Amino acid sequence: MSRTNFKELLDAGVHFGHLKRKWNPGMAPYIFMERNGIHIIDLEKTVAKIDEAASALKQIAKSGRKVLFVATKKQAKEIVSEKVGAVNMPYVTERWPGGMLTNFPTIRKAVKKMGSIDKMSTDGTFDNLSKREKLQITRQRAKLEKNLGSIAEMTRQPSALFVVDVVKEHIAVHEAKRLGIPVFAMVDTNSDPADIDFVIPANDDAAKSISLIIDIMCKAVAEGLDERKAEKDKESTSADTDEVSGKAGKGKFTVSDYDEEKAEVSDEAPVEDEEEVAEKAGEKADADAAEEKE
Repeated sequence: MSRTNFKELLDAGVHFGHLKRKWNPGMAPYIFMERNGIHIIDLEKTVAKIDEAASALKQIAKSGRKVLFVATKKQAKEIVSEKVGAVNMPYVTERWPGGMLTNFPTIRKAVKKMGSIDKMSTDGTFDNLSKREKLQITRQRAKLEKNLGSIAEMTRQPSALFVVDVVKEHIAVHEAKRLGIPVFAMVDTNSDPADIDFVIPANDDAAKSISLIIDIMCKAVAEGLDERKAEKDKESTSADTDEVSGKAGKGKFTVSDYDEEKAEVSDEAPVEDEEEVAEKAGEKADADAAEEKE
């Protein structure tokens, strides 16, 4: 079953493209028609591409990997931070830090710097600083939080990138392609879909359009996370059951054990030592001689 339908996309304005003179020829397969100088996106293809992208994101989330959402344009910031934050995935809504993927260790150092500042405020070191130093560190912490706070929990490179507006986020797309990271993107009629692995032809300027597609993708990610959690719970339950059954069976006397012991007793008579036999025979002879003498 499709995750959305034609009418829902139409109501959100997903079908509106850019002016005809701004189009990219690479988007020709996804354009339905041109009206009043504006290209109209084929929503039937959009529905199919949304299902394809959602299924792929679900599998990535189910495997325990991270998807980085990138949307720095004004109308997408709040939508992405709210919906993506709800499924505990990293996102970038401020300026894209150059080299965030290709120079990831440096970005991690900046995130660790933010953590060290937090530690200073808790262990009392912050109180020993001068007023000027406190102000500088506070400003630095606020700047780091604004740019990198949403990726603080991302300890390794993401397994996929979801981009809103390929033209605006071309640096992020370029870095992802350089590292072989698959790219999911909302691609408008003025964008080049050549570098995108999972193209979602859609209006990337309208807030309603962005909200609808981001919501569908986040629901797919949430489904993957729920399935992963269910599988883990099932594995832990079965492991506990095996452990309990193993402890219950340990040291238990079975019928086969009884038969083996019985066979050992009945088939083999106890063998006495030769010295013990000779000693008993000598004692019996002495006793007989004493009786005769009497």
